[in-house]
Amino acid sequence: MEYLKRGLTEELKKWLARKEIIAIKGPRQAGKTTLLKILKEYLISQRNVSLDNIIYITFEDRDILDAFSKDPNEYVRSYFPKDLNKRIYFLIDEFQYLEDGGQKLKFLYDTYENIKFIITGSSSLEITEHTAKYLVGRVFSFYLYQFSFSEYLQTKPKNIQNVYAEASKEIGDFLNKAKMFSIKQDIFAKDFTRYLEDFVIFGGYPEVIKSHSLETKKIILKNIYDTYITKDIVGLLRIKDLSGFRTVVRLLANQTGNLLNLHAIANDSGNYFRQLKQYISVLEETYIIRNLRPYFKNRTTELKKNPKVYFIDIGLRNWIVNNFNDFEIRTDAGSLIENAVFSSLYQRKEEEIRYWRTLGQAEVDFVLRQDDEIIPLEVKYSHLRLPEVNRSLRSFLKGYKPKRALVLTKGFWGRTKIEDTQIAFVPVWYAI
Repeated sequence: MEYLKRGLTEELKKWLARKEIIAIKGPRQAGKTTLLKILKEYLISQRNVSLDNIIYITFEDRDILDAFSKDPNEYVRSYFPKDLNKRIYFLIDEFQYLEDGGQKLKFLYDTYENIKFIITGSSSLEITEHTAKYLVGRVFSFYLYQFSFSEYLQTKPKNIQNVYAEASKEIGDFLNKAKMFSIKQDIFAKDFTRYLEDFVIFGGYPEVIKSHSLETKKIILKNIYDTYITKDIVGLLRIKDLSGFRTVVRLLANQTGNLLNLHAIANDSGNYFRQLKQYISVLEETYIIRNLRPYFKNRTTELKKNPKVYFIDIGLRNWIVNNFNDFEIRTDAGSLIENAVFSSLYQRKEEEIRYWRTLGQAEVDFVLRQDDEIIPLEVKYSHLRLPEVNRSLRSFLKGYKPKRALVLTKGFWGRTKIEDTQIAFVPVWYAI
């Protein structure tokens, strides 16, 4: 079967020969099961592993879960001959449903030298707290999120993919190596505008991307959200007040990119403050939202300030607020593009991300912290004609004097310099 490529696949291949457990974590229906199938095909076709030596099970199957829970050792042994002299690959999907999973997996890991375990889980709460403490030094953890914009572009013409790859590399070289790019005209700006806005409206869930019908996309997103509620929120985390939980999610969806005011949300949702904080923690740990904290030189001060809230997948956010309108008539278009930039930065995990805001309302959308260096990043999804720097960014440059800054635009390439700071203006679609 032909699968769309995931960036994580090549990274995982490097660790298949080692003994350590591979844990693949991420949102429900982001493609973890498909990734296991891709790895299985790779082991057979490229590593010449016998099909009999690759076992796939899912703990969503209650019979399998019950049998494994009662006696993990006997369950695993049932698949193999007594003389276990060849490496066996044991792929376990939805591992978070196994009670005391970390303890059981530790026993199996220590008992069988020749078994390679690869597990997936859709709840960080379960797969981290209940697993990692038993598996220190025994597990390598990786994250698989919804499709990134670059992965989404695999469904588009090859020349678009090539243009994206080249421009994206230039921007990466500017951020990581301070290498300035050449100014160019973006002859594919209309194409990229259309693709980006489609991606931002419907998000990166694989089944959504594969669908070409608006109605089907909506139904898929509805099913994803309903499944998340029934399996993760009710089934796994046993939250009973579904009405209160859904109200909180809807309020957060309407505040995308804004400062998180917990007291206001508690009042509007009718939830106690402690309950609200639990809901937000659950939403973070199940990969629905992420809070972004402010940047200050004083880190203790940083923790006392309000975070901003973003959704990991914007399509799911748009379903929650029931808004799939075109960009031309949306009042939240700027917030959605900003959210898309955040999701891309967060999923790459190449740098620490913050936002910057002063009491005088000066604000920079994102501040990237790499080692001891900081890079301010502004999102200006509008048609610029000149490389103009706004008052807020100038204020940040004056106060922190970074070596470089990045402004993400709607198709405009440019550059300027303020004192010792090199400032690059690039189309947003090449930077996510």
